[in-house]
Amino acid sequence: MAIPDFQSLMLPLLHLASNEKEHSLQEATRILAQQFKLTNEELAELLPSGRKTRFYDRVGWAITFLRKAGLFSSSSRGKFQITQRGLDTLKNPPERINVKFLEQYDEFVEFRTRREKDDEDITVTEKLEIQTPEEAIEAAHQNLRQTLADEVLQTVKNCSPTFFERLVIDVLVKMGYGGTRKDAGKAIGKSGDGGIDGIINEDRLGLDVIYIQAKKWEGSVGRPELQKFAGALQGKRAKKGIFISTSNFTNEAKEYVSQIDSKITLIDGETLSQLMIDYNVGINSIATYELKKIDNDYFIEE
Repeated sequence: MAIPDFQSLMLPLLHLASNEKEHSLQEATRILAQQFKLTNEELAELLPSGRKTRFYDRVGWAITFLRKAGLFSSSSRGKFQITQRGLDTLKNPPERINVKFLEQYDEFVEFRTRREKDDEDITVTEKLEIQTPEEAIEAAHQNLRQTLADEVLQTVKNCSPTFFERLVIDVLVKMGYGGTRKDAGKAIGKSGDGGIDGIINEDRLGLDVIYIQAKKWEGSVGRPELQKFAGALQGKRAKKGIFISTSNFTNEAKEYVSQIDSKITLIDGETLSQLMIDYNVGINSIATYELKKIDNDYFIEE
C-alpha cells in the first residue's frame, strides 16, 4: 500500500502508546511499518533532500503534533509517552485524528498560530493535509528550483552559439574539469574536427582528456548525431566524450550510447540547467534557510 500521510499515523500512534510506557521514534516507525504492511521499497523512499526516509519523517511529525496538542509528552531524551489527555481521547476515540481534530486544544492552536503567522492566506489544514512541514518545505523548494531551471534553460536557448560555448566551459570548470578557466577556454571550441567541438582535461593534472560536442539544438538529438560523434572519438582513439545539447535525446540515441565501447555522457537541456543551478553558473543566491533540529545528546546529564 502507499505510504500513509502523517495525519493517518496519529490515531495508530495513540493506540501504540496506550500501554503508558515510553516509546522511541525508531520503535514506532518499525511497528507502524508492520501495521501498514509497507514494502522495503516504500520504507527506503527518501525525501528529496536525501537526509531521511519519507515514512520516518512522517512518523516523527505525527508524534510532534500529538505532543503539541498535549496527547503525548516527552518523557525522556528521544522518547514519548501518552498523557492523561491522550488516554481520555482513547476512551471514546474518533474515527481519525487529524489537524482539524487537534485544533480543539489551545496548546495546538497556539503552536499552529506561531507557524502560520507569516502565511495568512494558507491555513494549516490546507497546507498539511497530506504533507509534513518538512515535506512542504522541500516541495516548495523543488517547485522553485524547477521554475528557475525552466527560466535558465529558456535564457540559454536565447544565447548566441559563442556564448553557449563559454557557458559550457564555465559549467565544466566549476565541476572540476579542465584545470583553470584559461586552460579550458583554450581547449574547447578550437578543434572543429569532424563531430568534435572541443577537448578538455578530465582532471587538473591533464592525465586524461574528454572530447566535447556542445550544440544548441531545436529538435531532439537522434542516433545519427551520436554515431557521428562516436566515429570522431574513434578517429582520435578516444574513449570518453560529452555531448551537451539544449534540447533532449531520443530513446534510440540513449540506447546507442549505452551499447558502444566509448563512454559518452549525454547532457540535455534540463540536466544542463540543473547543473548550472548546482554549481552557481549564471545563478545568484537571494536567500538561505537552515533547517535545524534539537541535539538530544547535549541534554544528557551525567
